[in-house]
Amino acid sequence: MAGTGKTVLRAGLIGLGMMGRHHARVLRETEGVELVAVADAYGDPHGAATGLPVYSGVEGLIDAGIDIAMCAVPTGLHVEVGLALAEAGIHTMVEKPIADTVAGGEKLAAAFEARGLVGAVGHIERYNPALQSLRARLESGELGRIFQIATRRQGPFPARIADVGVIKDLGTHDIDLTAWLAQAAYASVSANTTIRSGREHEDMVAATGLLDNGVITSHLVNWLSPTKERVTVVTGERGAFVADTLTADLTFHENGTINTEWESVANFRGVSEGNITRLAIAKREPLKVEHEAFRDAVLANRGLLQPAPAAAAAEHDGGAGTDRPAATIVTMREGLNTLRVAEAMIASAKESRTVGLQG
Repeated sequence: MAGTGKTVLRAGLIGLGMMGRHHARVLRETEGVELVAVADAYGDPHGAATGLPVYSGVEGLIDAGIDIAMCAVPTGLHVEVGLALAEAGIHTMVEKPIADTVAGGEKLAAAFEARGLVGAVGHIERYNPALQSLRARLESGELGRIFQIATRRQGPFPARIADVGVIKDLGTHDIDLTAWLAQAAYASVSANTTIRSGREHEDMVAATGLLDNGVITSHLVNWLSPTKERVTVVTGERGAFVADTLTADLTFHENGTINTEWESVANFRGVSEGNITRLAIAKREPLKVEHEAFRDAVLANRGLLQPAPAAAAAEHDGGAGTDRPAATIVTMREGLNTLRVAEAMIASAKESRTVGLQG
């Protein structure tokens, strides 16, 4: 870890469920971080806390004298746990979404900002190698003007989710990554949902949106499909990028430069097919990159992180160089904006209207 000296951050983890167990592993592996305590009201069902004290609640973590915390409890508990950590002066990353309501998310973001603490939200898709590389390529102008961003996030029903619907659980991934890729906010959304699993919340959504820079968006999200897919397609004036975040593959479909001699096909297509290139990119585990970004944000907040030399940064980045931008945290304010869009989608579906988000 370049520039951090021997500083070691004492970390605590609350929530030892399906995601919590992965956070425990990665926290143990992250240089400059020592996982010293964990907490979960139901104990340690996955055996992720070997050798560590397991507390029943957030108070035990606070009393353990931690510097940073990872909050992986159910969404409905984010505000309660997060506010306790903020009050204790502990830098915290919460799993996405930031909260179950915009009002709760606002309280959480304000609490960390008021105390000058690092507050982050775990929108892990931003750290996927394919999307990191795609963001850098879009920023450098490889696609020219961006016309549309379309996402598909579909798969089997997750038994672990009970307190929110598919929009806040899965759809927030696509809302966040779309605004991040386009570097623009949502201006409006329109959505249709359905409930097929017999539970309170929606389990399927088809949504469209308009960003404030004119890019149009399309999102298909459900947890009712036997086929799992995680695909983002960005279409622009020079072609289209297709990112598969399940495999971290990025492919560029270039607009053709060769005339099509078959007249009926040429007239139909408008844009001709060109070369298809599967791009070679370094593939680090997104969760590790996410935790490193959070660690570095905390060290920078404390004035303990010096910029790494370019060569060292490239080596640390798996040799990616300019393949992707330096990883930064998703702030709580950004997470709150994502939640606002998610709630606008839910309102749109209930009220059968397009919902504006500006002003």
